[in-house]
Amino acid sequence: MFYFNDTLNFKNKHIDVFTIGELLIDMISTDYGDNFSCRNYSKHFGGSPANITMNIKRLGGNSTIAACVGKDGLGDFLIGHLKENNIDTSYISRVDSSTSMVLVTKSKTTPVPIFYRGADYNLKYNSTIDLALKDSKIVHFSCWPISQKSSRNTIEKVIEVARKNNILIGFDPNYHDMIWESGHAGIEYIKNIISKVDIIKPSEVDAERIFGTDTPKNQVQKFIDLGAKLVIMTLGKDGAIVTNGIETITFKTLATEIVDTTGAGDAFWSGFYTGIVKGYTLKEALNLGFGVSAFKLKCVGAIANLPTIEDIKNIYNI
Repeated sequence: MFYFNDTLNFKNKHIDVFTIGELLIDMISTDYGDNFSCRNYSKHFGGSPANITMNIKRLGGNSTIAACVGKDGLGDFLIGHLKENNIDTSYISRVDSSTSMVLVTKSKTTPVPIFYRGADYNLKYNSTIDLALKDSKIVHFSCWPISQKSSRNTIEKVIEVARKNNILIGFDPNYHDMIWESGHAGIEYIKNIISKVDIIKPSEVDAERIFGTDTPKNQVQKFIDLGAKLVIMTLGKDGAIVTNGIETITFKTLATEIVDTTGAGDAFWSGFYTGIVKGYTLKEALNLGFGVSAFKLKCVGAIANLPTIEDIKNIYNI
């Protein structure tokens, strides 16, 4: 059970957060708009687990990622970016497929993406990943790797090993029909996996895609009914609603300026994870997540030049 005024106890392991999944290119428009009429796009480091890994490193935690990229210039760019930020690239595999990409419009609301998938779902579970996973406090993944059979098998093995070794499991249910294989039952798969993870953070849009339209209070209860242990549902400018199944609390956003929402959810995950591994209470860590997200919202692209988590605490009076 997760209690909001408690801290989480972790075994003394080398890796704070091990993310597994998509490492890809974000092509973000230079102008605002939701209809892709913009002619100019800029290349950015991207992929939700990759963003979280980068952010946690900048906040002062120890994070790494297992992912798959192509044997191409874009793959070189992504790996080079990880190395420049002192992130271990031992768990990055390379295949002949092209590096995956997302085309997205710069947005002050929820960005609208178009997906171009290639290498990302070729990630295989191996002995190197197994060793890193067992030396991790937290493992995190999103819907991308579970949306295709080959990488879905990898995540199912990750869950199995994590549960046997008391590793905290975080899941981002960022469901998009476009990323799933043809003839999929993606929503049902997500519902079935919820009881196997510890922390789940849907956005309001994610919840609507999975369950249909409803109130935030009803939506988080649906996740609890499916076996979720801690549900953090972010509501954009309206903050968030969080429940452990017994107590439900709300949070206000800390954002005062919004330039680009790309990666705001990943920034939240990053601050929250860094907070709990550094010994903050669950409630404090949630607020730190909002602080990191607010800081990121002032920047274009998913990655911001973040200060330490202690600086975030001081900036936002957490």
